[in-house]
Amino acid sequence: MNEANSAYIVQKVQDYIEQNIAKPITLKQLSDTAGYSPWHLARIFKEVTGKAPYEYIRSRRLTQAALILRDENKKVIDVALDFVFDSQEGFTRAFSKEFGIAPGKYKTKTPPIKLFLPEKAYDTYRALHNTKWIGERMENMTKSVFVQIIERPERKCLLKRGSKAEEYFEYCEEVGCDVWNVLTSVKEALYEPIGMWLPSNLIPENTSRYVQGVELPMDYNKEVPEGFELIVLPPCTMMIFQGEPYDDEEFQSEIGEVWKHIEKFNPETYGYQWDPEQAPRFQLAPMGYRGYIEARPVKKM
Repeated sequence: MNEANSAYIVQKVQDYIEQNIAKPITLKQLSDTAGYSPWHLARIFKEVTGKAPYEYIRSRRLTQAALILRDENKKVIDVALDFVFDSQEGFTRAFSKEFGIAPGKYKTKTPPIKLFLPEKAYDTYRALHNTKWIGERMENMTKSVFVQIIERPERKCLLKRGSKAEEYFEYCEEVGCDVWNVLTSVKEALYEPIGMWLPSNLIPENTSRYVQGVELPMDYNKEVPEGFELIVLPPCTMMIFQGEPYDDEEFQSEIGEVWKHIEKFNPETYGYQWDPEQAPRFQLAPMGYRGYIEARPVKKM
């Protein structure tokens, strides 16, 4: 079986798991969904995701349970039963092993934890293998980009630095691709997590320009996870660029299309100038339904 077929089969199984995450799921049900034997499915699923099907299901259930404990006023036992655990004791053992904190304590303290937020296998495969035609396709693309101005107040930012990274893929090679999983867990986040290109005044020696982080209120004072850092960002003015909706597997070409628009855009038409040292330039996670979104710092003329 080739790599594309394996990724497609695994994504079908991933979709089935998400749709039935709060129900009992058997390997037979997964193999029926995939159209392969249980043994064959288990083998290719682990090859693609790095986890056996039952490990994957348990990690996804525990992540969903953590989000409910964080955001809803539900008892630990009720959450445990909602996600097909037989007892509170079994749920507590599994939760503690997954996140390093007991669910009762997490419900009270809600520190940042590393959620399990896997990529969809086939979408990832297609994105990685569509890079050869991106440049050619962009030449023929003329899409609309919506522009607006927002004000960001003084705020804190929980981030993780790399060593040399200038962009997302280099960053993943240096620090891994699971930083987002921790940032997504932060209950006090002002906005969703972002990828940032830092101005020079925020880049200590031997650290990366590109980082990932989440913005927080100034009174945020929880324990900082190992390898992360808490900094203060000054008030700033940001110009937001938002492209048109797109198919998720085409995210790289859509990012390029918005960048091409920004390169040609003159903020002085609206009474602003680029101000790259004022604040981090940032991008939101590419999601096809809303279009690619990126922000650049500006100042009034």
